Amino acid sequence: MSEVRDVIIIGSGPAGLTAAIYAARANLSPLLIEGEPSSTSDQPGGQLMLTTDVENFPGFPEGVMGPELMQNMRAQASRFGTEILTDKVTRVDFTERPFKVWVRDTEYQAQVVIVSTGAQSLMLGLDAERRLLGHGLSTCATCDGFFFRGHEIAVVGGGDSAIEEAAFLTKFADKVTIIHRRDELRASKILQDRAFANPKIEFLWNSRVTDIIGDDKVTGINLVNTVDGTESTLDITGLFVAIGHKPNTDLFRGKLAMNPDTGYLITQPESSYTDVAGVFACGDVQDDVYRQAITAAGSGCVAAIDAERWLEANE
Repeated sequence: MSEVRDVIIIGSGPAGLTAAIYAARANLSPLLIEGEPSSTSDQPGGQLMLTTDVENFPGFPEGVMGPELMQNMRAQASRFGTEILTDKVTRVDFTERPFKVWVRDTEYQAQVVIVSTGAQSLMLGLDAERRLLGHGLSTCATCDGFFFRGHEIAVVGGGDSAIEEAAFLTKFADKVTIIHRRDELRASKILQDRAFANPKIEFLWNSRVTDIIGDDKVTGINLVNTVDGTESTLDITGLFVAIGHKPNTDLFRGKLAMNPDTGYLITQPESSYTDVAGVFACGDVQDDVYRQAITAAGSGCVAAIDAERWLEANE
């Protein structure tokens, strides 16, 4: 067991690293446990490590590569005194202060914990996804829609998110095909009506994507009909997967309040406070609405300031 620290930050990405920058500049000497590279969730740098061009993060008029942006944030956090541990938190205890955080058999203690473990987009489970993510395959229309001006593309999913993504993409693409494994949508009635009325949106019912075609960029997809088993190919230059997100909150089940349906951590309005005094949450682990790098970074700033003020009030 090491000394009791002021702040431990669990998880990196834009939220955790921004929280680290602000906490370090407030002389709180934070320890940031960033995750492990082999992990499929809460990996160091978060989802931006799987993103190629980021063109909507302020300050980069020519865009920036996702990994480069995260590396710059990491270097900035280190410069101000953040200690960074590249490993995975395996257990936490928030029942009393100082709070306890374990990395396997090693115990760390802190007066404040900031949770920024993020979320992961649910994928189709195809081998081609890892190769083509960021090369015509995307999970975020707001992030990448601009790149598909004049293209014919497809969206996989049938819920509110999928229909909202498809509608947004019609601002850029010439044609958007919504692919759904059933013959009716799960989305709300008003969103369905708008989609059916949009001349740029077409529907492929009872269909499942079996493979994504393309060596270095998406050129099409293979499909199978879920009713009769017939196979087909759709020529597209972009594919958006919109079948949901999963917050990385398994570590905190029974320890922090979370939405019982979605698993997202619950924070108090206009703050990063969780239901445990001294534990704060920021970024996609508690944001199921915006899910942008810039909003995650902003909430990381909020969490660090909340933590600093809470420590001052409870010294």
